[in-house]
Amino acid sequence: MLRRNILLAASSLPLARPALAWQPDRPLRLVIPFVAGGPADLFGRVLAEALGARLGKTVVAENRSGAGGVLGVDAVAKSAPDGYTLALTTLATLAIIPAMPTRMPFDAMHDLAHLTLVVRVPEVLVVKGDGDFHSLDDLVAAARARPGALQFGSSGVGSITHLACELLAAEAKLQVVHVPYRGIAPAVTDLLGGRVHFVVADVPVLMPHITAGTLRPPAVTTGNRIAALPDVPTTAELGMPSVVSDNWYGLAVPAATPQPIQDALHVAALEALRDETLVRQFTRVEATPSPMSREQYMDFIQAEGRKWAPVVRATGVTTY
Repeated sequence: MLRRNILLAASSLPLARPALAWQPDRPLRLVIPFVAGGPADLFGRVLAEALGARLGKTVVAENRSGAGGVLGVDAVAKSAPDGYTLALTTLATLAIIPAMPTRMPFDAMHDLAHLTLVVRVPEVLVVKGDGDFHSLDDLVAAARARPGALQFGSSGVGSITHLACELLAAEAKLQVVHVPYRGIAPAVTDLLGGRVHFVVADVPVLMPHITAGTLRPPAVTTGNRIAALPDVPTTAELGMPSVVSDNWYGLAVPAATPQPIQDALHVAALEALRDETLVRQFTRVEATPSPMSREQYMDFIQAEGRKWAPVVRATGVTTY
């Protein structure tokens, strides 16, 4: 009877989590390739906390910005392949900038081991809340009336925030001036100050300003309307079907990282991305946690490269 009771009690306990093939013995570092305050920073810090909980060690989020995200990812690609340095990679660094003729300091497919997609994020076009542009038509009309007078900000040359605006300019046949920054947060600051005229960026970093009325959203640059902005039309609805720019972020380590370490980090990352707190924090800002197998993720990256390479050629962006 005693043995039966013990067995029944044991069967009611949660199954033990299998031990990882590799266990870190000191803090890890997650390099976020943009300045603090932007969406990459938001997602990176939430991921770092959840990943640290799974690995049993602190994961320190470190901002290292520049060149549209290239500098931070390059630093990780050239770091010691011991599992202690990871990169929050971006659509731009893996699928847009590699399509440009300018040589990158690292090979995105050979110098990094790609672990999983982290999150997918919708984007929105915004203008100053108390400005003259109340619709996309207003913005387009002003740009056509004053060729070269209107400026847009981005998180850097070759970033999705840059390419989205170039797509808009190409579709509407506009002459507008690109002003690159070291992240989207300073670009938004200059938009609020009236130093640039419009920005396309990830929804999470813009929603507080939209809610406060300091920024106005004439359009979302996604395939469908989003729940956070149900009354804001898509660019396709407004007659610009080619202007579609959903952003995403991934996770990578140096390519020479031993396979058991890669496997352990991959398992921990998938668990972190299914964590209830992380899912709640991501979905609250319209972002979708997107854990993938490594094979699925590699297929995804390659498909994104095929999608954006023609856009890079068509818009004439030649350097990051």
